[in-house]
Amino acid sequence: MRTPNTKDVSLLLQEGNARGFPEMLGLLDCMHWEWKNCPTAWHDTHRGHHNKPTIILEAVASKDLWIWHSFFGMAGSHNDLNVLEHSPLFDNPIHGRHTLVNYVVNIHHYTMRYFLTDGIYPRWAILIQLISHPTSGKERLFAMNHNATRKDMERAFGVFQGRWAIIYNPVRYWQKNDLFKIIKMCIILHNMIIEDERHTNLQP
Repeated sequence: MRTPNTKDVSLLLQEGNARGFPEMLGLLDCMHWEWKNCPTAWHDTHRGHHNKPTIILEAVASKDLWIWHSFFGMAGSHNDLNVLEHSPLFDNPIHGRHTLVNYVVNIHHYTMRYFLTDGIYPRWAILIQLISHPTSGKERLFAMNHNATRKDMERAFGVFQGRWAIIYNPVRYWQKNDLFKIIKMCIILHNMIIEDERHTNLQP
């Protein structure tokens, strides 16, 4: 795993601009991985809306399903907002280690790049949420484009789980350290496949 380099950021921004989201860095969301052999004493803390013990993976993915950020290990009883509060995703912006930009959307000036999220996330300048109940034509158009773009995040999780049966099925290991190693290895292999096949997805 590594943070995006200059070339990666350029590709991410090109994807965002082409889809009507200038300066967008990717799509942010979480998935739950069922923990079959979760210790009985931890069941309540790891059981969320899935009604089974799970561990949460937070990830940021691009249109071609490349996962450039992951944060794994929070108990399934947490929601996406709780995970974000513990995630290192925004460590660099918080400490001023980010590139300032300057662009205008709807007569508003912005200086930070951002991520697309669903409605549970907070209204921060760095997060663009879904409009749950659009009323005007502009809001409906935005919601439609937002939904269409965010489907790539669901697709990334689907392809990721589909590639590795150990991620798709409930995990049967006992130690969390083993789960960390498994998820990290699978993400790295997933990204290696994406990077190797990128040239085949280019338009002629």
